[in-house]
This record gives sequence, structure tokens and C-alpha cells, in this order.
Amino acid sequence: MRLVVTAAVASVLLCAVPSAAFSLAKPSVSCSRISPSLFERTSNTKQTSVRSTMSQQSEQENLYTRRRRPEYIPNRISDPDYVRIFDTTLRDGEQSPGATLTSTEKLQIARMLAKLGVDIIEAGFPIASPDDFNAVKQIADTVGNEVFEDGYVPVICGLSRANEKDIARAWDAVKGAKRPRIHTFIATSPIHMKAKLNKTPDEVVEIAVNAVQFAKSLGCNDIEFSPEDAGRSEPEFLLRILSSVVEAGATTLNIPDTTGWNMPWEFGALIKTLRENVKGGEHVIFSTHCQNDLGLATANTLAGALNGARQLECTVNGIGERAGNASLEEVVMSLALKGSTHFSGGPGTGKLHTAINPVYVLLLLE
Repeated sequence: MRLVVTAAVASVLLCAVPSAAFSLAKPSVSCSRISPSLFERTSNTKQTSVRSTMSQQSEQENLYTRRRRPEYIPNRISDPDYVRIFDTTLRDGEQSPGATLTSTEKLQIARMLAKLGVDIIEAGFPIASPDDFNAVKQIADTVGNEVFEDGYVPVICGLSRANEKDIARAWDAVKGAKRPRIHTFIATSPIHMKAKLNKTPDEVVEIAVNAVQFAKSLGCNDIEFSPEDAGRSEPEFLLRILSSVVEAGATTLNIPDTTGWNMPWEFGALIKTLRENVKGGEHVIFSTHCQNDLGLATANTLAGALNGARQLECTVNGIGERAGNASLEEVVMSLALKGSTHFSGGPGTGKLHTAINPVYVLLLLE
């Protein structure tokens, strides 16, 4: 995987450097045979070479400069072509078989993610254990308050199930950040509602609405809601529950393909349908969270972006539960290389971009 990341970063570096930098040197010419016109051409060549060198230096400096991003407003992005990157390496990534991280390691990774420029860091699942709570709180209190020179500071997010105990614990963990977020979820597919929750659809909608309202009552104004197993849920029910949580105060609607079930054209069509038909959907951000059970997590994520999702959830190296998640480096590099040419048809001009600095993608993995 490191070789794949290296190649992806190298492709951006090569694209950013003018082709003149790779031209072959010309054979030298004897001074006795230099004519005035040749001297002028040589002088012009030197000036062009100087300008080219300066241009190269400028381009290389730009590689280390974070691209400007719109002002952060939880439920709105002023630039319709801007895509938020939501990293869940510290939460879903840690569910990868055999993966364990200490609080110190999580803090180090969070700092590198901030240096990379991800918009949102899902730091963990605070109710899961005292250690996880402490790790999330430490990240919120430190990384969540380390403002960069350009004004950027990442949103720090904590995951919770749709009950008051979980939500209160998540809020206690993240509220010290400048930009705290609560991410709450409940299953919505028929098989999950029946076999896992033993709840009726009406009960699930009520639980979801109450969860969002409770999070809002705590003082949280950045609330993400996920209908777990949305990829296998009935679209009509998704429209009902998502419309209800938007009315209750949700600011981001995350659509998870929890079991990695969807094909890219299916998932893209689902995002389009929800974006166009959820009541109040024009006032929230639509997000994707795609698992990789069929090897389609990145493809499904990009299909979501094509159809209007403006938050993409991913992990470093695609690590995560079972087969993993959409790979951060694959998603980011896809948008860096083809975001301006292959995403027309959705909202905006179709020239999608992030504020991720691709130079740091590889550094994050070292």
C-alpha cells in the first residue's frame, strides 16, 4: 500500500512541475561560431530558463501551502464545489482486526491529520471505554484548539449510538474543541430493525429524532446523523427518517453503505435521490461512508461525490472493520487529479476540490 500511495503523490508532484524541468540538455556550441542572432536566442533562452526555475520554485512552494477553504458552517458550504474530508481512522480504522492504538499514538495521528488538512477528525467512540473517552477528550482539548496560520482548525467528532447516555458522553469528550461535533446513528434497514434492534420503523424514527434533539439541547450545533445500513434500507423510509432528523436539527446526513453492498451506480443514484427529495435537504450536507467488502468503497464514495455528496468519510490506507473503508489517499488523489474534469452533472460547476495538501499524504504514513 505504501508503494501505491507513493505513486499517487509522485503523480501530483510531477503534474505540478513544468515540463521544461525534464528537457534534455542541448550540445554546447563553439564560441567562434556564435552569430548575433544566436547570441540573442541564447540570451532569451537564459531568461526563459530563469523564469522557468522561478516558476518551478513557486509551484513547489505551493505544494506545501494549504489551499483556501470556505468558512466552516456546519450545515452549509459556500462553495458548491468544495468537498469536506472526514477522517475516521481513529474510530472505524481502529476496528480493523488486530489494530490497537494508545492515547499517545492517537494524539500523534490526530496532529498529522490536522497537518494534512482534513476537515473533520472522528476521534473515537467515547462511550466504548474510559480510555477511548480520554483519548477523544485529549484530542479535542489539544488538536481541536491548535489553530493554523490560515485560520484552519479541524472539527473534532465523537460517535454515539442514538441514546442519551452515549450522546452525553460524546459531548463531554468533544465539547472542549473549538469546533465540536456529535455523530449519532441508528440502523434503518429492515433486517437490522427487526433482527438487531427489535424495533418498528415508527419507533426507530422516534429514537432518531429524540437523539438529535437531545444533542442539540446540550449546546451542540454540529450534529451528524447516520442511518446505519442505508445501502440496504428502503428509500422511502430513508426519506422519512432523514427529513425528520433535519427538522430536529441535524446538520450533516451521512449515508453509510455499512455492509459494502452497493454498486457505484446504485449508491450514486441513492445519494441523488436523497439529496433531491429529503425535506430540508438543501440546508444540510450530504455525506458518504462506504465499506469495502466488495472492493468498491472508493468507487462508491466518488459516485456519491459525483451526485452531490460534499463530505466524504474515509480512513488512512482504507483500514477499518472487516474489509475496511474508502481509502483517504485514493479519494483525495482522485479528486486532486480528476476532480476538475470528471465530476460534472452534480451541484456546482463540477470542478470538485478539497483543501488537503497531497504532499503530506505520504508523510502521514511514515
